[in-house]
Amino acid sequence: MPTKKLSAIATAPAIHYRVEIADLHAHLFRVTLTIAKPQALQRVSLPVWIPGSYLVREFSKNLQGLRARQTAGALPAGQLNQVDKCTWDIRCKADQPLRLSYEVYANDNSVRTAWLDANRGFFNGSSLCLQVHGQERTPHALELVASTAIAGWSAATALPAYQVLATGFGTYLAADYDELMDCPVEMGRFWSGSFVACGVPHRLVVSGATASLDAARLLQDTRLICEAHIRFWHGRKKPPHAHYLFILHVV
Repeated sequence: MPTKKLSAIATAPAIHYRVEIADLHAHLFRVTLTIAKPQALQRVSLPVWIPGSYLVREFSKNLQGLRARQTAGALPAGQLNQVDKCTWDIRCKADQPLRLSYEVYANDNSVRTAWLDANRGFFNGSSLCLQVHGQERTPHALELVASTAIAGWSAATALPAYQVLATGFGTYLAADYDELMDCPVEMGRFWSGSFVACGVPHRLVVSGATASLDAARLLQDTRLICEAHIRFWHGRKKPPHAHYLFILHVV
């Protein structure tokens, strides 16, 4: 997953997602979405698509308990209306930050949606991050919250790091909603290794790696493949990505 340069992204995004663990054993993520400057009638929706997969998806079926708050407190139920299976309208004050909170059931152990249990977590933005209509092209922030429930875990994503701990938890920035969708997140006790291909740092994380993993060969072979692809498409020019992340789940 390639990313854009951090210098091109604002450091105070108007759209902020806070992702934390609600319940490992119930497969629940908790998401808090803060919209600094909402519209008076703010529409949000969860995508029915995911990059690289050409089918209509039903991600919204896993979203539950959507609530809205502003400075004065929780908004009345009548101001939060579901328009269709994946879209909601919120009537609010446009001069106050709007905070939406909800939970997402993550029990699909595939590359397309989201997963959470006592061993690992994974999600695509299209499964967790509501799209804020009218502000898709503005910078977005994604905050991954560490907690005692996942002590010892690390986090990995290709998004540019803004304020991030050595474990990978913290705040990342995306230039827009599309970049957020392009960068899945892996959490857990995974193996991690890195290499440089044609001057570009690459990282590889493996969830489920065992002691028999031939890490040196994996990194060497992947580097050779990356170099061949970069030179095929870009010759001796610098490729358009500043870094690249591979996420493997070994089962």
